[in-house]
Amino acid sequence: MISFTVRMKFAEADHDAVAQMLRKLTLASRQEAGCVTYVAHFLAGDSATVLIYEQYVDEAALDAHQKSAHFREYGSEGFFRLMRAQQIKYLDAIA
Repeated sequence: MISFTVRMKFAEADHDAVAQMLRKLTLASRQEAGCVTYVAHFLAGDSATVLIYEQYVDEAALDAHQKSAHFREYGSEGFFRLMRAQQIKYLDAIA
């Protein structure tokens, strides 16, 4: 199992556009065979910061996600272009 969080910072003015793209990416990602969990959040009290929690069954599933048409459209060619900072943290599951 691969688990991680992605924290991204955006301009306040981009909030609605980022939210719209994340909704579409979330819905499509959850349909992927190897996706266990995909949950996007705006931080409470900080509408310019997004935190996404993701889990995939294995590296192949993560790779398929990153190569998908929806990731390209809404992620790398979408809200990534608006992103000001990004931090990825991989997690080790306890149970």
